[in-house]
Amino acid sequence: MKGKKAAAAFLTVFLAAVVCAPVVLVILGSVKSGRELAGSLEPVLTGTGGMIRFKLLPLYPTARHFIKLLFWTPDFFSVFWNSVRITVFILIGQLLVSVPSAWAFAAFKWKWKNVLFTLYVILMLLPFQVTMLPSYLVLNKMNLMDTQAAVILPAVFSTFPVFLVYRGFTAVPKELLDAARVEGAGEFIVFLKIGIPLGSPGILSAAVLGFLDYWNMMEQPLAFLRDKSLWPLSLYLPEIGLEQAGTALAASVVTLVPAVFVFVVGQDYLEQGIVASGMKE
Repeated sequence: MKGKKAAAAFLTVFLAAVVCAPVVLVILGSVKSGRELAGSLEPVLTGTGGMIRFKLLPLYPTARHFIKLLFWTPDFFSVFWNSVRITVFILIGQLLVSVPSAWAFAAFKWKWKNVLFTLYVILMLLPFQVTMLPSYLVLNKMNLMDTQAAVILPAVFSTFPVFLVYRGFTAVPKELLDAARVEGAGEFIVFLKIGIPLGSPGILSAAVLGFLDYWNMMEQPLAFLRDKSLWPLSLYLPEIGLEQAGTALAASVVTLVPAVFVFVVGQDYLEQGIVASGMKE
């Protein structure tokens, strides 16, 4: 028994090390000097061939790349706030659309409900590559191409948060809702005072997953935005080459910070939402 536990612990630590290694290398690389990074990454970024000699610890740690990024690179702030704007508007729109929609599926019985919900699930499973052309045609007809609304609006009406919030609402006891209605509470009051508080794990988990997804999205803005001044942060990093390798690594670290912060703060809600989404009706 002890041998199995030791083997399981070793396997867990090994897999965690494999997953975390790229992040650790990015963080350590961001504090290396430009000359040290150029000597390490030149075989790959210039196509000259050879092997990367990437030492784990920097010989002369420096914060120069972060200073250059945060104080001398105005383009970075432009794309950073583009990402903030796009992500925040998507999350607000998703909550305004998905929460009432999920409540309608969970709390009421109406004709064709199961058919429509099945359609929602099918749409949720479709990848962006399938819906890209129809979305492009619709957005072009609405004269929204090359605007951030072209990225925001399709994401606002995504079916995934509806499904996730719906699973959270199904955990609310039906008897509690019936008792509130018997006491004279209207449907809006039941939704506001009972549904949202008890279904908050699903709502918050949808918000956390949505932030992690849309903060790093690349395909939608690349397909719908031609003006690079409208691009989010996720499309800024590939524009950096060997001469700015340190700045690229520093930008990667700065990009990582909001996602890690949101994940750490919302981890408990995310776990509760996953548990609620797995419960049977």
